[in-house]
Amino acid sequence: METFGLRWLLLGWQCLVIPAWGQEFYTAAVYEHAAVLNPSGKIPSTRQGALRHMKKNLDIYQEQVFAASKQVLHQLSCMARNGSMYLIANMGERQTCEQSDPKCPPDGRYQFNTNVVFDSEGTLTAKYQKWNLYFEVAYDTPKTMQHIIFNTPFAGRFGVFTCFDILFYEPAVSLIENYGVKQIIFPTAWMNQLPLLSAIEFHQAFAAAFGINLFAANQHHPEYNMTGSGIYIPLDFPYYYNSESSEGKLLVAKVPIITSTQNYSLQQSKSQMTSAFLEETNYLEASLLQKEGGKQEQTGPLESSDPGYVFHNVMMFDNYTFISLTGLKGNLQVCSNTLCCHVAYERSNYTPSNLYALGAYDGLHTVDGTYYTQVCALVKCAGSSYDTCGQSVTTASDIIDFRLWGNFSTTHIYPAILADGMKIYRADTRGWTNNNYYMTKKGMSAGLVTAVLYGRWYEKDYCC
Repeated sequence: METFGLRWLLLGWQCLVIPAWGQEFYTAAVYEHAAVLNPSGKIPSTRQGALRHMKKNLDIYQEQVFAASKQVLHQLSCMARNGSMYLIANMGERQTCEQSDPKCPPDGRYQFNTNVVFDSEGTLTAKYQKWNLYFEVAYDTPKTMQHIIFNTPFAGRFGVFTCFDILFYEPAVSLIENYGVKQIIFPTAWMNQLPLLSAIEFHQAFAAAFGINLFAANQHHPEYNMTGSGIYIPLDFPYYYNSESSEGKLLVAKVPIITSTQNYSLQQSKSQMTSAFLEETNYLEASLLQKEGGKQEQTGPLESSDPGYVFHNVMMFDNYTFISLTGLKGNLQVCSNTLCCHVAYERSNYTPSNLYALGAYDGLHTVDGTYYTQVCALVKCAGSSYDTCGQSVTTASDIIDFRLWGNFSTTHIYPAILADGMKIYRADTRGWTNNNYYMTKKGMSAGLVTAVLYGRWYEKDYCC
């Protein structure tokens, strides 16, 4: 009996692109699937067993399609054709290799985490093998990094990458900047990490930073902290986050067609956005805050109850430098290495036990992946003492108007605002001014949990 090499094999999630044949919009859907998992995930299954397990997931998508026990791609093809849609699915792929290949595994086959793309006729038009693996011991890294782009008759070009890829320049950012791709298909099994990297928080920030359409389809397994999918587009961003229900969710939205092939650069947006910032007149003026609240900086040893208390805490496995927010108004600064972060704020109310802090981090992240970040984050602390700042929290009651900015050395900055009950907001304004990147927000209807400018300095990922 031939052994199928995957520890588990399933159609974990899917993203559907459904043509509406309009001139300006098309209809798209993402499905957050509560995948049927292999109960013996650490034991390799037979090929027949793996296909039987995959069929359980396929039947959730289409109960009446005849299963082809040895032709799973055939079933997916039928789904796309019968539904007159483009279908993108994530699945395990096996490729045989010769023992003369020095990287060929002992069992003579590579195993890849692969996205497959079917057009509306059911034709397999593209596939992408994941480049940046995340503790995926059952999978191999492909020999070459792939930039996968496929064309549609209704909305032009789409790019594809998977999950952990989104945190790196290759292939995610290079698809957008070097190939001008403005529409991205993104299957994922994202494990939410608060307060900075929950799925809906970071994926919306990525789409907003580049001005693209991002279709993010997550797995739905709250027991593994996996939930959060969305259709993140310039006009709106319908999303789903539910850590209580065991059911999946289908999101459908009208999507504006973005077909521009012009290379997009965050650096180009500096001059374009500066004027908008300078013309902003309806927000809190920093000079007024300095006059009324005063600029709070540490000048000597302070107690935690003192205004402008500076301290260090671990957040997301990194050692952040924090400064406390006190009072109803303030203008604060805190620095880490070359990065200095600032916030001007006004709160709806203030109680000493309801703590917020401004954090800065400029350094190499080395836990669960190695990558260089520059981060300015305004966070609600999880408890009534400052040693809880940076811990996971999802509830907040304080309405805070703010302007957050920093002197980032990278142009790749992802702005995110997370509010009470895992609600996400977009910034009112954002961009560059005087070599600082900023964002502003005023008049939120829910308490602020996190406001973050998450910078990725890709060039320094392997330098330090």
